[in-house]
Amino acid sequence: MTAGAPNRATLWGRTLVEEFAAAGVSGVCIAPGSRSTPLTVAFAAHPDVRVFSHLDERSAAFFALGRGKRTGEPTPVVCTSGTAAANLHPAVIEASEARVPLLVLTADRPPELGDSGANQTIDQEKLYGAAVRWYRDLPEPGVDDRTLRALRTTAGRAIAAATGTPPGPVHLNCRFRKPLEPTAVPEDDPKGVPDDCAAAPIAARGRDGPFVRVARGRPTLDADQVERVADALDAGRGLLVAGPMGPHLPGGATAGAGTDRADALAALGRATGFPILADPLSGLRFGSHVGSGPGETGEDPSAEPLICGGYDSYLDPRVTGAWPDPEVVLRVGASPTSKPLREFLRDADARQFVVDPAGGWREATFTANRLLVAEPARLTRELADRLQSAETLADDRWRERFAGAEARYWELVERAHGERFFEGTVLGDAAALAPDPSTLLVSNSMPVRDLDRFGRPRAAEVVALGNRGASGIDGIASTALGAGSVTREPLVCVLGDLAYYHDMNGLLAVGRCDVDATIVLVNNDGGGIFHALPIADFDPPFTEQFLTPHGLDFAPTGELYGLEFVRVAERGAFREAYRASIDSEGAQVVEVDCDAAASHAVRDGLHERVCEELGD
Repeated sequence: MTAGAPNRATLWGRTLVEEFAAAGVSGVCIAPGSRSTPLTVAFAAHPDVRVFSHLDERSAAFFALGRGKRTGEPTPVVCTSGTAAANLHPAVIEASEARVPLLVLTADRPPELGDSGANQTIDQEKLYGAAVRWYRDLPEPGVDDRTLRALRTTAGRAIAAATGTPPGPVHLNCRFRKPLEPTAVPEDDPKGVPDDCAAAPIAARGRDGPFVRVARGRPTLDADQVERVADALDAGRGLLVAGPMGPHLPGGATAGAGTDRADALAALGRATGFPILADPLSGLRFGSHVGSGPGETGEDPSAEPLICGGYDSYLDPRVTGAWPDPEVVLRVGASPTSKPLREFLRDADARQFVVDPAGGWREATFTANRLLVAEPARLTRELADRLQSAETLADDRWRERFAGAEARYWELVERAHGERFFEGTVLGDAAALAPDPSTLLVSNSMPVRDLDRFGRPRAAEVVALGNRGASGIDGIASTALGAGSVTREPLVCVLGDLAYYHDMNGLLAVGRCDVDATIVLVNNDGGGIFHALPIADFDPPFTEQFLTPHGLDFAPTGELYGLEFVRVAERGAFREAYRASIDSEGAQVVEVDCDAAASHAVRDGLHERVCEELGD
């Protein structure tokens, strides 16, 4: 109950936090600062909200982002005014592009201090531009009943906007006038909200539960439109393509979008017989729906969906040039990580459907010819139900092409792993040895690409995450630790040396926020991904301006952040250290020394071998 607060700033903070908690907010990330004191005090005092304290605003925001990725619910991040608010911007952009709920609460000075040279005062109006789903510059705290009702309503609307279609970040700019701490100000005694709350009980106490409940429907197609799509899928040669999707919800009675989506798309794969090309961040690459995989049992292969993960190598014109084009493609999620897959779809003479519940166009080659504004899980389940009894299923030869390519590809990968320990082996083993269940978060640049190419589909509940919205390498460790903070499942984070360097401040959350983790640091001394670009043939400036070798020894970060640190350089040692870390309490860093140029040579050599053997 907010009545009886010693001053209006304290009343304002308590009211907001009460409403957030009533709406289901269970955690908050707070960076210290003076102007945000009313919010910090209110969150710290609320029994139902866990406070995660961070010294770095950028790391705090990415930690909150990671929680949103794993739960589908917004975690507020609180900061003071000035450049503190600017440091949240990278995570806000990622949350927007990746469609992850996030609630940003920036403290601000009173309006008259704007454009006055007042200390730590910047223009925070619409600071994050179009990256937020909703923005409100809150009025100065008031004590009358209408103002408090408006504040409660705003809190409810903010949660609804953050979790809407599409989900994303919401920004509330919170202006506070001194005193900021909960000291008594006699003139602030609420005139319309006395301690007994008799005059305005709703404003003072709120309602039983959230003050405002927002009910949203799911975008759907009408029956005739579903039937037309089903008719188009009643073809011999089709593909189901699952791009990165999120958030992924924990298992249990409250599990929703992530699990439903995977099961529904797998059901459509069974009904049609179409191969499912599953991005590692789609929720389809790993899970119980994967089954035994091609060629591993004597069971009827059409009895389970064909989940494909090796397409990044074998969808090469030297292999697919003799294949017929697909007739129809149904795509869900964001644009796939794999460039060969994107180019294969670009060049295919096929009818392509893109399913997006927000009506967004997430297909940058502009070759799809129909956008279906519908919730993917519901639509694919409806299509599966309609196609269960279809007379036309996938052409056996079409399905066998992909099943055969998959089986042969993974044989060649295993041979390559045995011949040479390289970066791809690290990601392949990290995925293969991740516990069931577990959370696996991978960095951008080479780690996510290596997971795409070397992460073999598994019938294990491995929730694979990544920051593919804007594909930056900042905030990776913090995002992983945030994701790990909401579940008791083992957490694995695989990142490169530059991503590790970018977010070393975030490692402080291991101790301050009590998160166990296995952190795999792939150290190739610089921007290894640039070896794959044409600029690698031009040196100078390649080494100094692109590869940028740093020569840093990261071992001291173990002592600095209270982490166990081990360095390995060969496969057996890595697998042993990886398993030991997963079985241990606390957080460990397993650094793998790699040669970027040699790893690229292995990748290229494997790809050439795949094209030679599968292209015959």
